[in-house]
Amino acid sequence: MRVGIRVSAVTMASVLLIAAVAVAPATRAAGPDPSMVKSLNDAMTPGEGQKKLAAMVGKFDVKIRTWVDPLKPPFESNGAAVITWVLGERFIQTMLSGFVMGKPYDGIGYAGYDNVEKKYVACYMDTGSTGMEWYTGTMAPDGKSGKLTATIADAVTGVPSAVEMRLSLTPDGNHLTELWQADKGGKMMKVMELVYTRKKS
Repeated sequence: MRVGIRVSAVTMASVLLIAAVAVAPATRAAGPDPSMVKSLNDAMTPGEGQKKLAAMVGKFDVKIRTWVDPLKPPFESNGAAVITWVLGERFIQTMLSGFVMGKPYDGIGYAGYDNVEKKYVACYMDTGSTGMEWYTGTMAPDGKSGKLTATIADAVTGVPSAVEMRLSLTPDGNHLTELWQADKGGKMMKVMELVYTRKKS
């Protein structure tokens, strides 16, 4: 009985091995599904969505305005930014240095277009917080404006608060970024404005 089981097991293993060898060439010849390959290529290849960010690449002087009280004039200061392509022109990286309310201020941001979800995405962090802000949104078809939204915890209350990043862009790359945040009643108010002017040299 034991011999019979052993022989049957060996026979079965041989049959499976022969079948695997016979099927392998056919599988390799067929290759991956073309529609799957196209979907993956479309997902990872920079296209028109990314091109709308191209004008923002360069070196800029930055005028920074910060509103602590919407009824009072903003605090004004200056900074500089270097915006470059990263990861094969899939994202732009912003390195910002300046002063806000008299104190040194540094920020790092990444923005791009998600080919799969068909929307713009951005991540931002700076020395004014230990958190990271994650934005999603759209740009106008002409690429001259955009709005991305996020939800962050209010630094004073800890309560989640709606935030908007509003972008206005000119063909030469000069652009305006406005940050708006909801107050306790849900009304949006401007809390920061950054005016980017391309350096001439």
